[in-house]
Amino acid sequence: MTDTGPPIAVVTGATGGIGRWIALGLARAGHHVILVGRDALRGEAASAWIAQCVPRASTELMIADLSLLAATRALGDSIVARHGKIAVLVNNAGIFEATRALTAEGHERVLATNLLSPFVLTRALLPALGAGAPSRIVTVGSSTSDRARIDPHRLVLGARWTMVGAYGQSKLAAMMMTFAFAKRLAGTGVVANVVHPGLVASGLVRTGGAIGLVWRCLAPFALSEEHGADTPLAAALTPEFADVSGVYLKNRRAAPPNPRALDPALVERVWTATQQLADGTESRARM
Repeated sequence: MTDTGPPIAVVTGATGGIGRWIALGLARAGHHVILVGRDALRGEAASAWIAQCVPRASTELMIADLSLLAATRALGDSIVARHGKIAVLVNNAGIFEATRALTAEGHERVLATNLLSPFVLTRALLPALGAGAPSRIVTVGSSTSDRARIDPHRLVLGARWTMVGAYGQSKLAAMMMTFAFAKRLAGTGVVANVVHPGLVASGLVRTGGAIGLVWRCLAPFALSEEHGADTPLAAALTPEFADVSGVYLKNRRAAPPNPRALDPALVERVWTATQQLADGTESRARM
């Protein structure tokens, strides 16, 4: 375990899209960046790219499939074993899928990747984030959460699953969990915020049909991946947000979230449902 040296930053989904640019920005700021991805070749390419851009960059590649909660928990345990203090956690990994798919653990993959995995990872890293305080948790959200609905008793959508509904609900729930962490961590020096990076021309949407057509039409007007990383990096690095917690940021400014995310009772019910889904998987994994 190492406690000396540059501050440690963990970025999930760091091998492509805005995650790669977030990792670069943190490396430029002098952090030792742990790049988390599921593909070793893409990870090595991202590490080499950062080293080329920032010759003195300090990076570390860790491979994990963040759609699997047992793998996510193992990742968190491994990070804490290596690094006793963490300054920044960026929960960036996410997926948008055209069809409902289940993971090997039996979870809807969008729900597992966008909600359950960041919940499990954040919880696993809390001791190191606390030891590294002042520290920051940044969750990359989406404006699709602004109009999403959620039933804490029916987070698993099943036959009600739609690509937009599943994605929007997962991002709203992830926002609610971030706000719940912010409340629980008040006074500890650990802040937790959600950022909407903007409409970014990334590889997130890989589908055909009407959604794919709309995305291809919008892509020329979207932000570059580099510009999409700007607000997440502001939340992770700038003094302006050092003491700000439990807010939703758009274009570097606090924005009103979905009113459901401001309902304390509903947030706590979603927390309980998320925790039960996550712990149920982990209990089965330990059996």
